[in-house]
Amino acid sequence: MQKKIMLLGGNYFQMTATKAAKELGCHVISVDYLPDNPAHKYADEYHNVSTTDREAVLKLARELQIDGIMSYASDVSAPTAAYVAEKMGLPGNPLQAVEILTHKDRMREFMEEHGFRTPKGKAFACYEDAWDFMQGIKKPVMVKPVDASGSKGVSKIYRAAELEDAWRQAWEYTRCGRVVVEEYIERKGYQIAGDAFLINGKVAFAGLMNEHFDCLCNPLVPIGESYPSNLPEEFQEKALAEIQRLLSLLGMKNGAVNLDFIVDREGDVYILEIGPRNGGNLITDALKAAREIDLAKLTILSAIDEECMIPSKPLKEKFVSSYILHSLENGCFDRVDICDAIREDLLLLDIWAKNGEPVNRFEHGGFGLGAALIQHPDMETMCERMDHMEKYIKVITK
Repeated sequence: MQKKIMLLGGNYFQMTATKAAKELGCHVISVDYLPDNPAHKYADEYHNVSTTDREAVLKLARELQIDGIMSYASDVSAPTAAYVAEKMGLPGNPLQAVEILTHKDRMREFMEEHGFRTPKGKAFACYEDAWDFMQGIKKPVMVKPVDASGSKGVSKIYRAAELEDAWRQAWEYTRCGRVVVEEYIERKGYQIAGDAFLINGKVAFAGLMNEHFDCLCNPLVPIGESYPSNLPEEFQEKALAEIQRLLSLLGMKNGAVNLDFIVDREGDVYILEIGPRNGGNLITDALKAAREIDLAKLTILSAIDEECMIPSKPLKEKFVSSYILHSLENGCFDRVDICDAIREDLLLLDIWAKNGEPVNRFEHGGFGLGAALIQHPDMETMCERMDHMEKYIKVITK
């Protein structure tokens, strides 16, 4: 019998999961509150229900008698997926663990309790309390909402006088009314991102990637990831051991997790975030192109209780990056100029901005204008391109 899978969310990056589910022969039910989202057209049916309304999604899931549910590339709906799975006895990870991972303050508290290295920080519901706390920690500090994604509302500040504006930006994006203030840790090399996949509580695969930022625009918002990571093997092993320990303590069992960590100048690993879902920014698509491993399909198979097999590592990996097209300034979209030196290496190029429409400077992930997958001849070329992509792909405004 054809299995029914409910996918929470239907934006551009979530199309990967919708298409993968159809290729696996599933009956796909797409759910969110935006009927024009592009992934819906690939599903068998669409229902206009907010992915954060747990009871409404549970009611719909019971009515449709689904076999599995998942949140792909979205922290916001991950707790809903875990809640429904728990209530219906479907495959999934513990709701408590998912809620910890999707709230930055609860994750930091859990990590501190179990001896992980974490920046000194705390979450606040009151600005005055945050101000008092900031006086006692070293600068610079990071200010961010505890429960937002896409780098929305994130600031790095150097003086107490900057806190008011940073607090206002973070407060705009927090749904639960709490803002984190924490010390900034200076990293050595790239911040590392990527996806891992769990089978029976063990990390069966980890695709670690360099994370890239555009310092001409906003150095806190990722503009893409490149595989493989150039992080030395010893630090990869050290980081994965810490990630495995954390996931085991949380009781995470199966499916994809999105990773973000750094290694500081002393060689210590700091786990920044672990999302209980696949990564956005075409991370899964880049790993598929580079490693011939389809994490979207594996995540779906896990959600409908089918066997998951991790393919062996190919003899030769490809150098592949994902890239988010973005504007360095406010204006109206005109076109995208692509340098001939990189054009032949484009595996995918989607532009969803339309001519003449207003566009925003890339202050957070919601202001992306398109996406690309790019293959590169070697590590050096890949990193040079991704760190200076304005020379190769440029959004022109008018």
